[in-house]
Amino acid sequence: MQDDDIANIMRALGHPVRLNILRFIASQQQRECCCGDVTESLPLAQSTVSQHIKVLLDAGLIERKPHGTRNRYMIRHDRLSEIGTAFGGLLTGLNFQAPHKEAEPA
Repeated sequence: MQDDDIANIMRALGHPVRLNILRFIASQQQRECCCGDVTESLPLAQSTVSQHIKVLLDAGLIERKPHGTRNRYMIRHDRLSEIGTAFGGLLTGLNFQAPHKEAEPA
């Protein structure tokens, strides 16, 4: 995963509403839902939820599946796995040691 991809995903995950939407979709028994389902669970207008869903779609964190006159949304587990791997390797090779603390005088 390229740095631009990681940064894009981090921006998408950087809003609490989008994190709530991801959690909501993941909690659904069918593992998918429509925008109206999300709107019923969050105190937000449908247009606001739609905008947040678009950001998640653009970042590749969810996917859309047409279902009659509506769209159903589901989490892309492959993409979340990729970002987990990327985060795990993000700091590889850097030496993180706790700073040395000097003893405080008695």
